[in-house]
Amino acid sequence: MSIWEMLAVFGAGVSAGAINTVVGSGTLITFPVLLATGLPPVTATVSNALGLIPGSISGAIGYRKELAGQGHRVLRLSIGALIGGLTGATLLLTLPSTAFETIVPILVALALTLVILQPRISKAVQRRRELNGTTARFDGGPLLVVGLMLASVYGGYFTAAQGIIYLSLMGMLLDDTMQRLNAVKNVLAAVVNSVAALFFLFVADFDWTAVALIAVGSALGGQIGAKAGRRLSPTVLRGLIVAVGTVAIVQLVPR
Repeated sequence: MSIWEMLAVFGAGVSAGAINTVVGSGTLITFPVLLATGLPPVTATVSNALGLIPGSISGAIGYRKELAGQGHRVLRLSIGALIGGLTGATLLLTLPSTAFETIVPILVALALTLVILQPRISKAVQRRRELNGTTARFDGGPLLVVGLMLASVYGGYFTAAQGIIYLSLMGMLLDDTMQRLNAVKNVLAAVVNSVAALFFLFVADFDWTAVALIAVGSALGGQIGAKAGRRLSPTVLRGLIVAVGTVAIVQLVPR
């Protein structure tokens, strides 16, 4: 890489780390930049996954206050995320890229719809629970575990917009604030990125220069994103999720 390409990759890493911590979809910044430096698509995907690990961990640390009291929930959901992430990483190396090109934009669009409708749906679900005399399960039940596992399959395959999908699923099935759910999202993203990256270390080609630049940049960006994201109101955070998700759909629609 030239010095300018290295600066571009580092800057993309900072931006991706910040966006991933607040919303998700940071891969939509780093991936095109890596391709522009001349890396093949699979090598760029693998290098990106490795480089974003420090950013995911940094973002989770930045949200540590919101994680308080969620240890059991995080552990239960992380098991499904780990299995899904490993499955997705395996699919990346065995399936053609066209296998996901059609379903991914549809999946992200559905997730955005759920994010937009989440307040109304949550109120309707709460009213129904009150009528039936039941309460929401703290861990979301088997439906959430399975849903997040499937989302993690996609996350291990490409990662773009996985955070949006996580937040939409948790928003439907968990009775908690957006900021606390965002904290859980950051941990799940770190789990998926880590397990996928460890798998890639043994079976795929990657570019260490790109990995190092994104790693340092995303770690810095994770802290920036955590400080900014924790100040956002639920409405603003939801609006930002929709805005970023819309851009993601435009980028992911096959041309």
